[in-house]
Amino acid sequence: MTTEPGPLGRDSAAPSAPAHQGRVPLTKEPTEPEPPHHTAPPAKSAAGDRDGRRSSHRPWSARRLPAALVASVILVAAGAALIDVVAVRAGRRAATWRRHLADELATRPVDDVWMLTGAAVAAAVGLWLIVLALSPGLRHQLPLRSPAGCPPPRLRAALDRDGAAVLLRDAALRVPGVAAARVRVRRHRVKARADVRFRDPQEVKNDLAAVLGEERDRLALGRPPRVVVRVRRRTP
Repeated sequence: MTTEPGPLGRDSAAPSAPAHQGRVPLTKEPTEPEPPHHTAPPAKSAAGDRDGRRSSHRPWSARRLPAALVASVILVAAGAALIDVVAVRAGRRAATWRRHLADELATRPVDDVWMLTGAAVAAAVGLWLIVLALSPGLRHQLPLRSPAGCPPPRLRAALDRDGAAVLLRDAALRVPGVAAARVRVRRHRVKARADVRFRDPQEVKNDLAAVLGEERDRLALGRPPRVVVRVRRRTP
């Protein structure tokens, strides 16, 4: 007779695991450290980078007025010539102004005064247009520095010179001893004139230069101008 195996009790041992099953370690085995990830070094900052910011160029002007003037002159001249050519093709006589202009251009020598004057005017206008095309314009705007991490197209901003002058003047008036201040902001220089009512003028000048320098740096200009301070004692 064979006896059937009874149910396992609480105190009975569990069946042993098969031989092909591995044991899970209770402690984490040390693993080889991963090689450090080397990131590409940041690109070399351009000249004028300060405090992790990039210098920004001055925004370009749209040149709407010069473009409108030149386009208007060309449109009027071309339209008048085209209308006269169409009239001639239709069997009418050429306009008086066009016949007179053709005769003058055919008979006058090259060294004539009017010819030289017209050539000089045309050359001046062409040179003016070239300068406008190659220069950014907006000389009244001071470009601000853009954040270094800003992806292209980068954020660009500009500050008006008059606004910068007002901020610097308010900072100058907070210096003890300054009764009045006048500040003019240019592209490469900030001129500050102050009237001193009390304190030593040299001490006021040093404090004023330091305060204006801090306020200029706080404006985050792309190309910070140099601060020039002049003081004079004002008697009551």
